[in-house]
Amino acid sequence: MGKNLFKKLKQSKSFNNYYLLVFTVIVLTIAIQSIIQFSLARQRRDALRINVAGRQRMLSQMIVKNVYQCKYSTCSYGKMRLAVNKLSSANDALQKGSVTMGLEPLNNVGIQNNFDKLQPHLNYILETLENFNQLEEVSIEDLSAEVDQFLFIMDTIVTQFQKASEKDIKALMIIELELAVFSLVILILEIFFFINPSIKKITVQNKKLKEISWHQTHAFKSHMTNIKNFNHVLGIEKNMEHKEEIISFLMEELKDLEDVSNNMVKSLEKEQ
Repeated sequence: MGKNLFKKLKQSKSFNNYYLLVFTVIVLTIAIQSIIQFSLARQRRDALRINVAGRQRMLSQMIVKNVYQCKYSTCSYGKMRLAVNKLSSANDALQKGSVTMGLEPLNNVGIQNNFDKLQPHLNYILETLENFNQLEEVSIEDLSAEVDQFLFIMDTIVTQFQKASEKDIKALMIIELELAVFSLVILILEIFFFINPSIKKITVQNKKLKEISWHQTHAFKSHMTNIKNFNHVLGIEKNMEHKEEIISFLMEELKDLEDVSNNMVKSLEKEQ
């Protein structure tokens, strides 16, 4: 009873080690893939934010060009109004976030401080171009000076966005590397403490089973040969005393054969 319980516990431990190995591999794979997907999504969001911030520079320059054309030549008031609206809405989206544009609210204090410095120059541009009927009164020099200040600060903001993105990417790369190293260590430990011992155990069991099989097969063959010979002699022997003696020999061989069979069963149970 005690031996059977011990065998069951050993078998249960082997199964638990196997399931632990499979579970660990699955968890590590899911964790690594989750980190990779999060990193890719983060890079896409950062790239979008940098792209929108970069367009702000282009829009401010386009506005100055359109104002100049409207004052001294012909222009499209619709395009200029669209550019002004985009400049204003993109500035709000970069700070407060926008579901439509796929931007999250800004949570960087340093970048927010530069947006605060940018706001007076943006307000001047928006207030100056609020009424297109008064474009003749707009000073190109003053507008250009404000746009230059806007460009200078926006360049700083774009650079800050890029550096923040690079910092986030490096942090995620470090996490991925640490997770990969941890996964490798776990797998190596499992190979040394779970897989290798199991392989060695199976190899030793196979070797012993082959030895048992070889010995038992030869023992069976030897006893079966003796039984056949005794049976043949018994069939042709006429002397009753000799027959009784042969029968006793035959019974001994049968008993030895039974012992061999029992020993084989015990050996197999022991190896399990």
